[in-house]
Amino acid sequence: MNAAGAEVWQELGYRSMQPSWALPKLVALLEDTGRPPAGARLLHQVDLITWRLTGHQVPGDASHALKTGYHLVAECWPEQVMTQLGVPVGLLPDIVRPGSVLGTVCARAAAATGIPEGTTVVAGMTDGCAAQIGAGALAPGSWNAVLGTTLVLKGSSPHLVRDPAGVVYCHRGPDDNWLPGGASSSGAGILAQRFPGADLDALTARAAALDPDAVAYPLVSAGGERFPFRAPDAAPFVLGDTPTRAAEFHACLLGVACLERLCFDHLDHLGAPVDGPLTLTGGGARNSYWNQLRADVLGRPVRLPHQAESAVGMAVLAATSSGAGLQEAAAAMVRIDREIAPRPDRTARYAPVHLRFIDELTRRGWLGQAVADHARRRAAQ
Repeated sequence: MNAAGAEVWQELGYRSMQPSWALPKLVALLEDTGRPPAGARLLHQVDLITWRLTGHQVPGDASHALKTGYHLVAECWPEQVMTQLGVPVGLLPDIVRPGSVLGTVCARAAAATGIPEGTTVVAGMTDGCAAQIGAGALAPGSWNAVLGTTLVLKGSSPHLVRDPAGVVYCHRGPDDNWLPGGASSSGAGILAQRFPGADLDALTARAAALDPDAVAYPLVSAGGERFPFRAPDAAPFVLGDTPTRAAEFHACLLGVACLERLCFDHLDHLGAPVDGPLTLTGGGARNSYWNQLRADVLGRPVRLPHQAESAVGMAVLAATSSGAGLQEAAAAMVRIDREIAPRPDRTARYAPVHLRFIDELTRRGWLGQAVADHARRRAAQ
């Protein structure tokens, strides 16, 4: 698959398909079941829902189609690649940009859902993009960091960001901007793994009082790392002493913050704009000490939106169907609760910890030398 589509994937900036993406699954399904019957269509989950809402099949959106191999620059399916992979071109749905009007809610769907008949149905986006829009991170250089089980970063760029390492990929925004991002295999899930059933508020209070310098690589997945580097053989580790559960807990918090900073080091190395506002969302953003720690390690202010659900982002996108631009709609609908400023003395204190973290990832052969050197230069600045 990666050989067949090498030129296309390179042009789109992500170098290669990942095993978890939709196109490998489609090809495997076709290999198992044979050629589909005439009239069959590929449906992403959202396509089935919009079909049922409108009462007839409607186009898919370019955001969900990205991982099925849709060509976001040419805005079409790469027919030659699909043919080579054994995917019938007629199987692939028509695709439109997110925010396009697809139709209206039919009588049958209205009866089943309570949504009024005639309500406009608008093409949406994937959950990461929805969270980004809901956080208002749409101006060039703006970013949203979703800290859940894993860490996901989504930003806005006026140009397509290409990553030779293949860990960053771009969605195309409704306003002709690009939405680069990456999903790590590390994140807050490390807390559930290492401290099952613990009182996290109490652990946070004890960890904050200790404030140690030990740092953990907070890898959650057994399948290795995906972002900010790709390392299938990566495994968790801890640098420094963690004699108590509170110290170990703090090392995990600090490790996520260091990994987050390394993500921005990698993005900056690619030429992605990273100097705009940063919002924090996800379950991890409910921990106020962790938010301050992340601001300190990053050395930049962070903002907390009042409502961070992905559904807010799709409401903002739906509002553009009446003619408003996406940034304009977000400015009217997204509210920021507060901003947390970094403390310069704490940023200076954690800089050596971040460098030690980078050194260990490099020593183990997981982090490439070019990105590691770039991260060190940024730290020196």
